[in-house]
Amino acid sequence: MRRICLTLPTNRPCAATITALAEEAAYAVRHFDVEVHLLILDSCAAPAFAEHAEAVRRAPYDPRIVVHHLDEARQRDFLRRAIDRSAATKPDLLLDLMLPAGVSYGACTNRAFLIAAALGCESVHRRDSDSRYQEVDGEPVFPVHHELLSLGRRAADAARHVTGTALAADRMDRRVAMVGSSFVGELSVDISEILRIDPDVYHDMVGLWAPAHWSPEQKRELAEESFRGAGTDAFTADHSTLTVVDPMRVDMCNIAFHGVHEHVPLPPATDTIGSDYFLIHLVHDAALPGVLHNRNIVNFYTGERRTDSGFVAYQLRFVKFLLSMLYFNFVYDRMGRAGASLLDGQGQVRSSVVARLARESAGLDRGENVQRLDVLDTAYRRLGGRYAEFADLLSGRRERLLDEARGDIEDFALLTEAWEPLVEAARRTSVPRTPGPQR
Repeated sequence: MRRICLTLPTNRPCAATITALAEEAAYAVRHFDVEVHLLILDSCAAPAFAEHAEAVRRAPYDPRIVVHHLDEARQRDFLRRAIDRSAATKPDLLLDLMLPAGVSYGACTNRAFLIAAALGCESVHRRDSDSRYQEVDGEPVFPVHHELLSLGRRAADAARHVTGTALAADRMDRRVAMVGSSFVGELSVDISEILRIDPDVYHDMVGLWAPAHWSPEQKRELAEESFRGAGTDAFTADHSTLTVVDPMRVDMCNIAFHGVHEHVPLPPATDTIGSDYFLIHLVHDAALPGVLHNRNIVNFYTGERRTDSGFVAYQLRFVKFLLSMLYFNFVYDRMGRAGASLLDGQGQVRSSVVARLARESAGLDRGENVQRLDVLDTAYRRLGGRYAEFADLLSGRRERLLDEARGDIEDFALLTEAWEPLVEAARRTSVPRTPGPQR
């Protein structure tokens, strides 16, 4: 029986999502020979945490589903013991990178990776708290269906479980490292208001995540495609392809990994959207087999983003994402050139190569990011209103943001260098018990 980790990191009230996730776990054990460890990493304050605990309590019992609902104190306890066991040279810094004070999409998923290793799970299946499942005739459409059909199998064996195959013959002996799909509904990045106010400004801003040497036409095409997921088409019937998955076709709210997450972590940058997408690019650039399916999840926005403080926080995360691309575009380019040399003799990703590329990128000239900030300043002021006010805030933080972008990639290199020993240490570290009656 396979043991898998179905995980939901959250810092917002989402009892309905937890209930739906428990239903997905039940679907998995009904249709596959698996034991599901349902892992909820909860950073919410006490009232929301209590609501989530009640949702867990109300979930139907099944002996093949083990629920772990961990607050930050229990997560920190586990991390401290695993980090100490790994004999890392900078244990306090590693703990900060794994459980930072600020919001980090990469760090919360890295915690899931380590706890999954501690639980003996061979794969991690991630969902988001601001999304829900599509339904057909009143029945949810669960992505875990395709994930368990193919993930971890030899590509040649997985080929029997997909609609079509577009994978080179020399890749068929490798194991499927990733199965994923995308989303329908709202843009994955909450900037649709900018598009409504001024499409030209929108394209100028979104185009900033492209490499600087791209032509204006290429940047505009990227902006047209970015953050839209699978559009708005509703699910009607299954379709899946065994392939080297295009990173633009999948989203981290609808993803599962096998193997690769135990060799390379996600960037732990705080207050930066997109910091959790690195492994999707790594799987692609290493030409590891993947499956792309069409059980898209529905994305929606929470009310917090509509508040004044939520608006400022989210725009800062968007800006930091654009600045991070100076470094990640370099790393993606070099990984793409390396291709199969990213893998060792066993077909596993070589973490040392990824760490080296991250460290090299930290030495890049920051002039490109200065230009990004100049474009953003002009764009926000042209939008007017609260966007112009945000431009004033941005102007006062320029040097700090430039320093943070470089520091973030250096932190990623450090964490990558420590990652494999940390995963091995996690395997020997017990996970704290979930409060309340044990199930």
